[in-house]
Amino acid sequence: MEKFNTLNSQAVLLPFEDVDTDQIIPARFLKSVSREGFGENLFRDWRYLEDGSPNPEFVLNQEGNKGDVLVAGRNFGCGSSREHAAWALVDYGFKAVVSSFFADIFKNNALNNGLLPVQVTDDFLAQVFQILKNRPEAKLQIDLNEQEISLVGSALTESFEINSYKKYCLQNGFDDIDFLLNKRAEIEAYEQSLA
Repeated sequence: MEKFNTLNSQAVLLPFEDVDTDQIIPARFLKSVSREGFGENLFRDWRYLEDGSPNPEFVLNQEGNKGDVLVAGRNFGCGSSREHAAWALVDYGFKAVVSSFFADIFKNNALNNGLLPVQVTDDFLAQVFQILKNRPEAKLQIDLNEQEISLVGSALTESFEINSYKKYCLQNGFDDIDFLLNKRAEIEAYEQSLA
């Protein structure tokens, strides 16, 4: 996984609440156990019309809607526990998702796959939506070290919580296995002390 410390990026606005994992990646695309290739079907039923052509009304198909950050409505990632939802977002290119509430399983799946879920207050989220709707070129800064999110060039900022272990893993680009491998010398020394 890539290391995550500070991210400065434009954001894609998805102004829907209760976006479930089947909307993020429909079940019919869950036939692979590899993490690659899911991005092309991210939000498939919203992104494409029945004939397979891009839906011009959907945000990911509109000119200027780009960035490494997805800003979504409350209760993002609800529904089933499929890890593929996080895979699809990462494979598409998102590095962080901002919402005022995340389903617990989605939040953990995101963190396990290098995607930072930034949970903010409803008021902060509403302000971000309003400003970015009027100024889509504006950028968000997410500082994992300080656990702060802000709108670049403004006083709008807020702190967010994150599990300290997951924070350490993101900062170092570790998944759970990488974390253990990083501790190999310490583990071996401990085992030697028992011999």
